Amino acid sequence: MIILIAAVAENNALGKNNDLLWHLPDDFKRFKKLTSGYPIIMGRKTFESLPGMLSKRKHIIITRQNDYFKEGCFIANTLEQAVDLAAESPKIFIIGGGEIYQQFLEIADSIELTRVHADFEADTYFPVINEQEWELSAKTYHSSDEKHAHAFSFLTYVKRNDFR
Repeated sequence: MIILIAAVAENNALGKNNDLLWHLPDDFKRFKKLTSGYPIIMGRKTFESLPGMLSKRKHIIITRQNDYFKEGCFIANTLEQAVDLAAESPKIFIIGGGEIYQQFLEIADSIELTRVHADFEADTYFPVINEQEWELSAKTYHSSDEKHAHAFSFLTYVKRNDFR
């Protein structure tokens, strides 16, 4: 099962200058809970934006650079290579960035989306979710509070059978 996981603004903004646009501790907790124990596939820029290796996850980096190396990570030059490197797992999480999400959208089985209820200026965007292709199967709303400057919702989308 290939799962896209992302936090996205109302205008589909993901990030700017290779950084996140908000800080939502409950989103980080959910991300960790869902992805722990499973491979995570990301582009090189996304990997380099991380604070370090994320524990309990196999890191697979997609890059066009043939000589790219990061200790403890697996390197792929294509989507197919990346998926092959994670093939032993029942779940594979795609964690960004925008171009990687776009490329995996067609073959993904589900999307775990944190929808941040605000618009942001960004240079990286999540692809538009085609409501005919994807069915919203779960939604949990969280209002803003002292730890979360913005209200947000956890959304789970499942690819409709006629698009599999």
